[in-house]
Amino acid sequence: MARIEQLEIETKYDVAERVVLPALHELPGVERVAQPVEQDLEAVYFDTAAYDLATAGITLRRRTGGDDAGWHVKFPAETGGRLEVRFPLGEEVPLELVRMVRVYVRDRPLVPAVTLRTHRVVHRLLGADDVVLAELSDDQVNAEIAGSEPNVWREWELELVDGARDLLAAAEPVLREAGAEPAAGPSKLARALGDRVPVRPTWELPAKPTAVDVFRAYAAEQVNAIRRRDPEVRRDQPDAVHKMRVATRRLRSALATYRPVVDRAEGDRIRAELKWLAGQLGGTRDAEVIHERLSAAVAAEPPELVMGRIAGAIDDELRATYKAAHEVSLETLETERYLRLLDDLDVLVAEPPLTEAAAELKPKKSARLLKSLLKHDWKRITKAVDRMRAAEQGATDAAASAPSVEAANAAVEAERHEVRKAAKRLRYAAESVAPVLGETGATGLAKSAERVQEVLGAYQDSVVARQVLRQLAVQVQLDGGNAFTLGRLHALEQTAGEAAVRSFDSVWPLDFPF
Repeated sequence: MARIEQLEIETKYDVAERVVLPALHELPGVERVAQPVEQDLEAVYFDTAAYDLATAGITLRRRTGGDDAGWHVKFPAETGGRLEVRFPLGEEVPLELVRMVRVYVRDRPLVPAVTLRTHRVVHRLLGADDVVLAELSDDQVNAEIAGSEPNVWREWELELVDGARDLLAAAEPVLREAGAEPAAGPSKLARALGDRVPVRPTWELPAKPTAVDVFRAYAAEQVNAIRRRDPEVRRDQPDAVHKMRVATRRLRSALATYRPVVDRAEGDRIRAELKWLAGQLGGTRDAEVIHERLSAAVAAEPPELVMGRIAGAIDDELRATYKAAHEVSLETLETERYLRLLDDLDVLVAEPPLTEAAAELKPKKSARLLKSLLKHDWKRITKAVDRMRAAEQGATDAAASAPSVEAANAAVEAERHEVRKAAKRLRYAAESVAPVLGETGATGLAKSAERVQEVLGAYQDSVVARQVLRQLAVQVQLDGGNAFTLGRLHALEQTAGEAAVRSFDSVWPLDFPF
């Protein structure tokens, strides 16, 4: 189903009935104001019985009238404003739209919540060559909720079209001088619903936090990130899968680090579910990363060394792999298992399953506990590096015995992967305790662990790239093509991997700052 996406950047004002619209043609960059256009709009807003969408600041409506009739859903945008996604008009809520808000509504039904009837007068602010910079809508609104008296008000919306944000800032004093006041709510829906919408509980670190507080604040941040990324993954936005997987990894890592605080049995159960989710999303991310990496490698090669349709072969193979993996991701996000995991994460933040000792923790003792948790993860990576060094020595010793080389090299790769995982865990642990233990020591340790992670990540990327290149080379050869360039790229990736391994000594050892 075709959909349209746009970033909506606007300011809203409450206006009394007798307020007169000021002269807008004098705003900077505005050449003239077009003749006003009148519209009669009707919008039925849908939500769950508990107003889950409104609580999350999301609106879903079916609008008729005007020039944008259809189904609309709006999400808060991280860069400011709101992202609006539109679907063609139909009687039923489009399934793709339902899936976009699934992370908030789960399997609860969407029902009509509010009907808004708006008489709108649109004033288009035109710049040079009659480019529409912005639109000011003068709205007379009538909101109806079953069982309640209609609510009537007037408001102005100034929305950017092709103008710069400076225009909104310049317009504000002009509109306020005319008698407008900043809108009391973020949307017409919010104003119509009023106090019917539950206040979503938030968790922020108190002034004197305990270890439980630190865990809850960090966990809440990751759970919120998962919620934000879910719709982006469904819309196939760049880097959305990566960001969602990072949030699952961070939370999974925190549940391990904070085992003295969070009940281990329950924490490990949620960790297993988070691992499953990350695994289901992993194929999409791997295909995305390797596609970018190999495409860039081909583009960097001298033209005379690119023989055959190499860029096309890489593109075809990895696009197909990505498409198949993305389908798996989408199917996963519709499963009962995923929805129940979301429920579990809500409970984890609202009422963490604590150990008996954690319930009695005070801020001073918590600081000592946080240091011990961090040191535990620091020792963990130190031991992992020792095992990696032993495996590397074993591979060197096995070089004289050909049958043992393959197994020894596999052991090295496995231990390097374990060090990388331990580096991530230490990094995330240090980031979580930084607000309590201080930015200098904890943040420095986090950055040092991140450098270890990046070095071994570069090595791991080269390993995966070589595997893909070998498979492609075999297929090209079987098809009668020239695999020379793929072999050359394989050699370059091997060189890059070896360079990453050599650079490990520049980021190790890690000093413990506490």
